[in-house]
Amino acid sequence: MSRGYQSQNPVLNNRFMANFVVSERMTYSGTMRKIGGLLGLTTLTALAAMAVCWTAPAELSMTYASLFSLAGFGLGFVLAMIIGFVRPQNPAALMGLYAVLEGVALGGASYMFEAYYEGIVFQALFGTVGITATMYVLYSSRLLRPTPTFNKIVFGLMSSIVLLYLVSYVMSIGFGVSVPFLHTAGPVGIAVTVFILVVASLTLISNFGFIESGVQYGAPKQMEWYAAFGILISLIWIYLETLRLLSKIQTFLRD
Repeated sequence: MSRGYQSQNPVLNNRFMANFVVSERMTYSGTMRKIGGLLGLTTLTALAAMAVCWTAPAELSMTYASLFSLAGFGLGFVLAMIIGFVRPQNPAALMGLYAVLEGVALGGASYMFEAYYEGIVFQALFGTVGITATMYVLYSSRLLRPTPTFNKIVFGLMSSIVLLYLVSYVMSIGFGVSVPFLHTAGPVGIAVTVFILVVASLTLISNFGFIESGVQYGAPKQMEWYAAFGILISLIWIYLETLRLLSKIQTFLRD
């Protein structure tokens, strides 16, 4: 794939793929099956976590939801970093575990949002599907293309946003303060979340490009897992930012 896809993501670059022993090649059907498998695990686990919260005693439901969210996202982030740096040749088990952890986290987070904003989970799911479909149309129509410059900019913005969230988390835990406008529901706070949601959506363009180039240039079969992993991360991020945006808008309108 030396002539193929040029990604700024260290998990999806040519030198990484060159380390694989090629016995089978990446295909669209194989990639779609793996995307479906990871999404299925995440969805089922999220539904199970929400069910636990709904059936728990009233005084414990929010505690469970908070624990699910914090533990799931925290452990999932650590596992994602391990996958990114270790780059296992057979990542199915680790990525399956990541899907389960994110499902637990999403179930807890969805329960908390739904408790304060009735109907917001369905709206966020609908929005996520709509954004994904829009990005695919923009990609397939060639209106947006994952050029090396495009991927570099998107990956740089994504890394900066992740760092911003980590700084905000440390500041809130250690000092009881948060990054200005990141969590507020005013016009500037809403604009910040819209920008982050746009960046999250654009990561799908990079992922679509990776899948197309991987199949076209005969990437190793194992890269189907990494393609599915990238799609899963993008969809989870889009869903969470959609939840945050809708909640900010509803809070702003109430005030």
